[in-house]
Amino acid sequence: MTRPGPNRPRRRSGRVRGLTSTAVVAALAVALVTAPSEAAHTPPRTGFESAAGARWTSSDEERSLLAAADRHSDRVAVDRIGTTGQGRPLRLVRIGGGRGATLTVLLVCSQHGDEPAGREACLTTIRDLAYATDPATRAFLSRTEILVLPTANPDGLAAGTRGNADGLDINRDHIALRTAEARAIAAVIRDRTPEVVEDLHEYSATPPYYDKDLYVLWPRNLNADERVHDASERLVERYVRPALLDARFSSGRYGVRTDPLTGGPLEQTAGDGQERILRNTTALKHALGLLVESRADALSGAERADPAVGQRRRVRSQRVALGALFAYADAEHDRIRAATARSRAAGFADRGPVFLGGADNEAAGPDEILADPPCGYRLTADRYADVMDELALHGVTSRPDGDGVYVTLRQPARRLIPLLLDRRATYHLTNGQADTAC
Repeated sequence: MTRPGPNRPRRRSGRVRGLTSTAVVAALAVALVTAPSEAAHTPPRTGFESAAGARWTSSDEERSLLAAADRHSDRVAVDRIGTTGQGRPLRLVRIGGGRGATLTVLLVCSQHGDEPAGREACLTTIRDLAYATDPATRAFLSRTEILVLPTANPDGLAAGTRGNADGLDINRDHIALRTAEARAIAAVIRDRTPEVVEDLHEYSATPPYYDKDLYVLWPRNLNADERVHDASERLVERYVRPALLDARFSSGRYGVRTDPLTGGPLEQTAGDGQERILRNTTALKHALGLLVESRADALSGAERADPAVGQRRRVRSQRVALGALFAYADAEHDRIRAATARSRAAGFADRGPVFLGGADNEAAGPDEILADPPCGYRLTADRYADVMDELALHGVTSRPDGDGVYVTLRQPARRLIPLLLDRRATYHLTNGQADTAC
C-alpha cells in the first residue's frame, strides 16, 4: 500500500471475509474460560454476576476479587500505579507474561465513569484467566502478558460521571496529561511497551442510524505507522467484527451513521484522527489500537422492563470483543511483533511528512502538513521546565542545549514530537523553536 500523499487519505478496501464459526468458538475458548469444577479454590464472582446483572460491581468487591486472584495464582500480580484526585487507587493487574512471553496486551477499562460494562468484562476476564487450568489458556498466557486497568476512572465511577473528579475527560487528555489517570496510562505504555491496547467504552444509540450492539474502530491518525494502522484494522475487520456477528451481535464502525435501508454510510460524527484520544495516541506510541463501544441504552421491550437484561447484553458483547482480541494476539503473534518493532525503529530513519490533521479517511489540508519536518525543536529552560514531566511520560528524550534542551526527531517518537512541540499543532504542550538546519 502506498502511504497517503499530502492530499490523499489512505484508501480502504471493502469488507473483509471474517473467521469461520468454528474459529471464533476456539478463539473465545482461549480467553473466556470457565473455571473447572475441580479447581482447588472456588473462583470469586463479581457483584454484577452475583446480582445477575441487576447492579454493577462495587469498588470493595473489585478489590476483593483482585486480591483473591492475586493470592490464588502466581501468574497474577496487582500493583497500585497511581492515585486519583479523590485519593482512590489506580490498579494495574498483570496476568501471565512468564520469561517466554514476547507479546503484551493492555486493556484500559471504563475511562468514562458512567460506562461500566467494559469494566465488568475486564473483571470477569481477569478472574477467568487467573483460575484457568486448561492447556490452551495456560499456553496463551505463557507467551502473552495481559495488563489490565480494570477501573481507569475510579472517581468517575463512584460519581457516575463521564469525567474524573475535576470534571475532565480522561480520553481527551492523552497528549496534555493533566489528569492523574491519563498520566498513569502513559507511564504504563512507556514502561511496559504493549503491542496492543484495547480501550473499552459505551455509547448512547440514535436509532435507526446509529444503534448497533457494539461499535469498533482502529487508530485513524495519519501519523500512525502504516504497519501498525493496517494490523489494527485487520484486528477489527478480520477478528472482532466477525466474532460479534457470529455471536449474533450487530456491529459497525464507531462514529459512522448508516442508512437503515441500505446499510451504507450517511455521515461520520466521531472516530476521527485526533491525537489526544487514546485510540490514536496508542498508535503514535507504536501499539495496535482497538476501540470498542457497547450500546448502553435498551434495545428491546424486555430490556426496558428489566434493565438487568440489557446490562448482561452489554457485558457479553464486550467479552466477545475481548475473546476476539486474544484470538488475534495468539494467532498473529509474529505479525504483530514485527509491525510494532518496525514502527519503533522507523523514527530513526524516517524523513516523511508529519500530519497535524486529517485521518485515514479524510485528507489533511495543506496547512495541516509538515511536508519537510524540522530536525528537532529547541526549548528554553523555562519552557522545558513546564513540560519535562509530560515529555518523559510520552517517552520523548532530549539533550542539553545551551541554557535549554534540544529534542531531536531522530527517535521512536518522531511523529509524536511535532504534535507536542510545534506551535501549529492543535494540542501542543508548548512552542518549541523548530531547527531546520539538519
